This record gives sequence, C-alpha cells and structure tokens, in this order.
Amino acid sequence: MADTSNWAFPAVLQPSPDEAGFDLGAALDAVVLLRAQIPEDAFTAQILGTERAGNGVVIREDGLVLTIGYLITEAESIWLSTNRGTVVQGHALAYDQGTGFGLVLPLAPLGVRPLERGSPAGVDVDAAVIVIGHGGRSHSLKAKLIAKREFAGYWEYVLDEALFTAPAHPQWGGAALVGKDGRLIGIGSLLVQEAVAGKTVDGNMFVPIDLLAPILDEMLQLGRPARPPRAWLGIYATEMDGHVVIGGLAPGGPAERAGVKLGDLVLEVAGERVAGLAAMFRRIWSAGPAGNEIVLTLSRRGASSRVQLRSADRNDFLKKPRLH
Repeated sequence: MADTSNWAFPAVLQPSPDEAGFDLGAALDAVVLLRAQIPEDAFTAQILGTERAGNGVVIREDGLVLTIGYLITEAESIWLSTNRGTVVQGHALAYDQGTGFGLVLPLAPLGVRPLERGSPAGVDVDAAVIVIGHGGRSHSLKAKLIAKREFAGYWEYVLDEALFTAPAHPQWGGAALVGKDGRLIGIGSLLVQEAVAGKTVDGNMFVPIDLLAPILDEMLQLGRPARPPRAWLGIYATEMDGHVVIGGLAPGGPAERAGVKLGDLVLEVAGERVAGLAAMFRRIWSAGPAGNEIVLTLSRRGASSRVQLRSADRNDFLKKPRLH
C-alpha cells in the first residue's frame, strides 16, 4: 500500500490546544489508521480496490473501532496503527449497509482512550467543527458544518440527514467529526460537491453518530442489525436532466440478470412514479424485504417496458470476514 502519511495541513488550519475546550491530544490519539487487504476475487474489488486505507475511531474502553464500512467490506486482513506507533491486527466485526458504519475489533490492546460520543442534533449549520484523521494535529482540520440534508448514494444508499463540512479533503474516510465539546458527532464517508449560498463547493459527507446507538448491540452480536435486509437490485443509478438513469450494474446482480441495461431510465417502481434517486430507493425498500419481486418500468431509446426481478440481500454477494 502507498504511504499516505507524508503530508500536513498548514498550521493555521490545524486545531490548536489553546482554542479547543477539551483534551485535544486525547481526541487526536483516539483516531487510528486502518489498512485493509481485500481478495482480488471479492465482489467489491473492482469498484473499491483491493488495498484500502482510511481512518477509524476508538469508541469503547475495549478498543472497539468505528469506521466507514466500505473500508472493511470483504477484508481478509486489517491492520490498525495508533499515533504512538502501536500496530495491531483487527477483525471486521460488523457492517451495516443501511448507515454505512463498520466495526473493527482489535486483536490486541491499542492503548488508546476512547472518544466519547455526542450528537449532531445540537450542532447548527455554520458551526465550527474539527475533523480528525490519523496522524495528530498535522492531519486534522478546523472546518465548518455547511449543511445537514438528505443524501442519496448511487449504490442504493440513503441517509435522511447527512452532515456536510468544508473545506474538503480526500482522506476523510472513517475520520472523526468532532463538535466544540470534543465529542464524536460523525464518521467520514465521501468527498462530495455541495451547494452553499448559490455556489457549488467541494465538501465532505459524514454519517451522523446518532445512527449508531439503536443498532450497536445488534451489530456486536450479529454482525449486522437485526432488521430484515433491504431489497437490493444491484444497480448504480444517477440523476440526469430530471431522470433516474442506470449508470452501472453489479455483475450477476438481480437487475443484470433481469435484463436491465446501462442507460435505461427508471420511470416507475412497483407502479409508482419515481421523482429522484432517494425516492426510487425508498420505494424499492418499502415494497418488501430482500427476496421479494419488484417491477420496474423502464424507458430505453424512447420505448417503455416493464421488467420483473427478484431482489436480493446484498450481503449474500460479499465474502465474509475470517476469524484469525
């Protein structure tokens, strides 16, 4: 894996212990480097790669690490590194595809104090926040919460209210978003473009930490929440000129097997018109759990047709973590 540590934010952009109203050093040390190796024949290898690096946040006294799930999906090996130089092997304990959260169990003590969880509910848009990546102050950034809004991801993913920050940085996968009290309020996910005051700016999307508490115990016990798995079609869709367009298909997924093609426009799901990406995914999920049949009305080269397919559980297509 390439060395991604040889960089630093300008000192003026780094959080200062004098300005922080909490133990900044302890918060910095709670964020670890996470490196994962994924088999070449893994389902997600072609899209997400076989060597993944990002961040994780220690959230419990036992060293449990919270990260963003795409870093550890189908991982055959995981290594965690602390700011103090400790390197420990980890086990991919759980992944929730609904929120995007992943949990990693370190297989030896990390020697790191956990970062206390807070809530973004009391953090207003335009509030000052800190984004912490592994590597101490030089890899941490004073930022602003620029938006709270719905987010729909092309891979069949929706958050009712995601958190968006600026300035942007490409290395925030699994990073900690911290409020002025030093508590964790979000986990880094993606680099995005966000509309602010009529202009498009680069930013980062974070998954709100509030989504973890209701599912944490089930993830620890079962490896995933206990709710029935959502219906998954294996489509990668986008919005274009007011239409939902199929931009990609998961190999061997339900949509590909049913004859859905790249460039198809999705007009209806189960007889209901779809007005956008989030609405389409919610309609798919409301039609029933994984395994149910769903009818899509498509437009292809100006001609409409209906395609009936049987949805699947996305997890069935993924390699499962091995105990070491």
